[in-house]
Amino acid sequence: MDTIVPLNIDGVRKALSGGIVGSAVHYHALLPSTMDEARRLALDGAPDGTVVIAEEQTKGRGRFSRVWVSPPGLNLALSVLLRPEIPQLPYINMAAALAVCDVVHELTDLSASIKWPNDVRIGGRKLSGILVETDMVGRQLNHAVVGIGMNVNLDPSQHPEIAEIATSILAESGREANRSEALRLLLGHLDRYYAEIRGGASLREPWAAKLETLGMTIQVRWGDDVIEGTGESVDEQGNLMVRKADGSSVTVVAGEVTLQV
Repeated sequence: MDTIVPLNIDGVRKALSGGIVGSAVHYHALLPSTMDEARRLALDGAPDGTVVIAEEQTKGRGRFSRVWVSPPGLNLALSVLLRPEIPQLPYINMAAALAVCDVVHELTDLSASIKWPNDVRIGGRKLSGILVETDMVGRQLNHAVVGIGMNVNLDPSQHPEIAEIATSILAESGREANRSEALRLLLGHLDRYYAEIRGGASLREPWAAKLETLGMTIQVRWGDDVIEGTGESVDEQGNLMVRKADGSSVTVVAGEVTLQV
């Protein structure tokens, strides 16, 4: 794909009118980071649900500052500013992952799974990564920013560094997808889940039902320490319960570990 087909942002805005997510949509050809731009807008008072999209990022990042490979015009790279209450915060990551799974099903009729805590995968290959960053002052939550990178029309075989671990809508379906339609679906599903969260709903059960990590033998790393066991369950905070071979259990917090299955 040599020519970048721009996203139909006006159409997406119209489709999302009346919701919270997509209350404002900022579309950029190039940004250092959609996360940083969303944070800047938050500090300037941007409304709940503001979306920042970039065709290309020079400093795009995932968990633990990992680089996200995404050539312009092929995928979706965006951040959404949200202003939840503190008790609702654990469900933001769940909402984003479930929204991506819903998009995959609608565009390909395939079922995606979630590798705890925030990778959406098909057949063991990563299609999407999610990053949630918060701004706290004392015990007050000012805002959260959820970043979503989703491979839409990427051909992973053209990128040796990710060829064995990544996939895309194109790779799975054998045909290019309409990125504007994928964006509309993604933001629409995220808005629906966010409304549920704001209404007091828990997303733990539907999120847990998508977790491929549960029931699997896994290795959890804290720095140089390694714990091996079986992914047993997740709690309302999204933490993973790991049952070790000796019968003891460990609660693993997402922000502190890496995980291998």
